[in-house]
Amino acid sequence: SPAMVIIVSITAIASFATPSFDMAISARLIRFLFMIGAATFGFYGIILCLLMMVVHLCGLRSFGVPYMAPFAPFIPVNNVDTVVRLPWWTLRQRPRLITANTIREGTNQHPHPPASRGMVNGDFEEDNNNEA
Repeated sequence: SPAMVIIVSITAIASFATPSFDMAISARLIRFLFMIGAATFGFYGIILCLLMMVVHLCGLRSFGVPYMAPFAPFIPVNNVDTVVRLPWWTLRQRPRLITANTIREGTNQHPHPPASRGMVNGDFEEDNNNEA
């Protein structure tokens, strides 16, 4: 079927982009499942396999945190810096899935330049004269 040809060609091209042998084995198993779904039900089989894979990924947990953490259990407070990453010191709350203590410690966490700015202010020669 035409859907089977498309799936086989996409998976063959994608197999050359896999950097790890261990990851290639799991991708090969998933590829066979998608080929069986495409051969059995056509395009609906591809969509069905894709939905089953997404449901499986949403059910996984890694170290007690859901695998699809920023998106699957959607908590708007946790998605503040998902698309555009803000500086770490501007974030006031920790993600709610990781810990019950959501408030970060410290109020003035801004990074500061070093106290000595001799090269910037033109005091570099004076610093060298004092060392000699």
